[in-house]
Amino acid sequence: MTKKKDNFKNMKEVELKKELVTLQKSVRVIRFKAEGSKSKNVKEVSTLRKQIARIMTELNRKK
Repeated sequence: MTKKKDNFKNMKEVELKKELVTLQKSVRVIRFKAEGSKSKNVKEVSTLRKQIARIMTELNRKK
């Protein structure tokens, strides 16, 4: 699931929206899963949020 921000520039708008939805779902799952027990990878949520921000930036740039 780790992608460089360069790959987002080459993706179409529809693909970016699909990727955005999947990343948002995974962040939601991790947050609620971590509430009951400690997560092994602490930085996972922050990296996903950064990827979401990169995708949203590309979507706004393409408009």
